[in-house]
Amino acid sequence: MSEVNVPKRKGKCENCTKQCNKKQSEDGADSHLEKEEVNGQFPEESPLLLSSCLSCDGCLSEEESLKISQQNLEELERVLALNKKCDVSKRRVLVASVCPQSLPFFAVKFGVDITEAAHKLCGFLKSLGVHFVLDSTLAAGFSILESQKEFVQRFRRRNQDSTALPMFTSSCPGWIRYSERVLGSLVTPHICTARSPQQIMGCLVKDFFSKQQKLSPEKVFHVLVAPCFDKKLEAVREEFYNGLLESRDVDCVLTSGEIYHLMEQRKVSVEELDSVPLDHVLGEAGDAALLRHEGRGSEGFLEHVFKHAAKELFGLEVQEITYKSLRNRDFQEVTLERDGETLLQFAAVYGFRNIQTLVHRMRKGRVPYQLVEVLSCPGGCLSGRGQAESDGGGRVDKALVQQMEDAYSSLPVRLPELNPVLQTLYRDWLQGHDSTHTHTLLHTHYSSQTHTQPPHMQW
Repeated sequence: MSEVNVPKRKGKCENCTKQCNKKQSEDGADSHLEKEEVNGQFPEESPLLLSSCLSCDGCLSEEESLKISQQNLEELERVLALNKKCDVSKRRVLVASVCPQSLPFFAVKFGVDITEAAHKLCGFLKSLGVHFVLDSTLAAGFSILESQKEFVQRFRRRNQDSTALPMFTSSCPGWIRYSERVLGSLVTPHICTARSPQQIMGCLVKDFFSKQQKLSPEKVFHVLVAPCFDKKLEAVREEFYNGLLESRDVDCVLTSGEIYHLMEQRKVSVEELDSVPLDHVLGEAGDAALLRHEGRGSEGFLEHVFKHAAKELFGLEVQEITYKSLRNRDFQEVTLERDGETLLQFAAVYGFRNIQTLVHRMRKGRVPYQLVEVLSCPGGCLSGRGQAESDGGGRVDKALVQQMEDAYSSLPVRLPELNPVLQTLYRDWLQGHDSTHTHTLLHTHYSSQTHTQPPHMQW
């Protein structure tokens, strides 16, 4: 197998200090961004990554640092080792959920298609001692459906509620952290309350799947395989911890690169791995086909919400969506028009620099969009630093990302509305689409935490 670089967390990256010192005042930041907008180019300076800005020691409490330090291979191996030593009654059942954006990474690294890569990955994880391996696309479907419903509600009350629009997507933990720690009340009321796919998968495993297996939640150790290091930050949020049961929805997040590194450490070759079908949340037999949602490498929230809103609000069927690139490929917009009137205008904004531009426009009252899909990684989730960095480290391997995009786009698309498993779970698990259970388990809230922000972070 080819090598993959697994970056280690540094004591302090210092990128934020170097860059933030250049933006000591809000006016300074605005004028800096205004210059970028006019010239259409960025000044030559070292790249500032959102994950670097908000994951260094300057922005993490000691408690957070301790929790995140447990999100690693050593923690997984510790649980596996304890299972071998302890009494059967004390063993934990390991469940691994795999993000759909991680599978293209393994497909490229293994030199096989995505379905075979999923089976090989499942075989490897089960050879370690993992009991169940699930595809988290199902959880993304829940998140999309809840986001669609919330957008329509926000749109209809836009004239009575000044914070209803624009609505910002909530699936990216880097963006959420930046919003809460730095932007505060300017942005947090606008963030969609639907939980991210990761945390919905956590609820699904700990609340529904554990009951199906006749297990208490604390007996389940839930591992999530993701393309992004920021997912570790999300897993340790307090609202996703059950104090009574002493159980987290997601116990440990490992990046695709970390899993691949473990395979290399153990000198496991792809050829010797068994191909094992993924397990199913409902326990049904058979090997269900892997499917994806709309979008060019993420979960496609913009496209799904856009099509749903066009039909629900204006009775228009949208088959194909045409993106218009503005600043670059990572800042695009989509417009719905009828008889020369603009009905909807959405934007996809990826990467820290484009996010800064968006925030600058919002402060100036110049955001024409009703919805913005925001992702902190340039290029979207497939370009997550947990799987897309070059072997030298620090830069995205563009050739690898292109191969992953090609592999991901080969999967057939299915609308979450047409997924019968989701409808079954709404009925049997959540007691209906608009029930208290649905609101409690599929939604959360975001609030300003700017009082914790270091003094040098004045964007």
